[in-house]
Amino acid sequence: MKLAILDRDGTLNPLGEDFVTSPEEWTAVPGALEAIARLNHAGWHVALATNQPGLGRGLFDVVALNAIHAKMHKQLSAVGGRIDAVFYCPHAPEEDCTCRKPGPGLLEQISDRYGVERHDVQVVGSCLAHLQAGAALGAQLHLVCSGSAAGLVPGQPLPPGYPPGTQVHASLAAFVERLLPAVPLMAV
Repeated sequence: MKLAILDRDGTLNPLGEDFVTSPEEWTAVPGALEAIARLNHAGWHVALATNQPGLGRGLFDVVALNAIHAKMHKQLSAVGGRIDAVFYCPHAPEEDCTCRKPGPGLLEQISDRYGVERHDVQVVGSCLAHLQAGAALGAQLHLVCSGSAAGLVPGQPLPPGYPPGTQVHASLAAFVERLLPAVPLMAV
């Protein structure tokens, strides 16, 4: 089984100043939904692992979070894609939990659920915490230069603190383009 674990904020939707607290505030990064659909059509399972500290701080509730994800799923379906599962940490940063990234708890749950060897998992995100969680899992690491990684450039050295072996891509679409071999057109 082929499995990619994506971060949400900054990878699938733009990273704003505040939390996304309602479906109206959620918009997709251009090309992100189509990139997921391309992964799906190539036989990949895609799961989301996202910290949602706004829940722990009382800024929104699970009903609002589910509505945000319902909008995301609907838009994905419209382009022929799907996210197989959404795992989230509802805790605020000061809470002591095992699921909050940069800890690997969410990623371990996903890997175990799908029965995928951890070194075969592709972990894709735009923030250091997601990649640190992936490194603790032993996964293959991919940074997309959106969200908190905006300003980083593929091919340039990463700032200190990024896990060794992290591959850098301009976007989620660029990651998928590199991961999936180009399909040659059939001669007519």
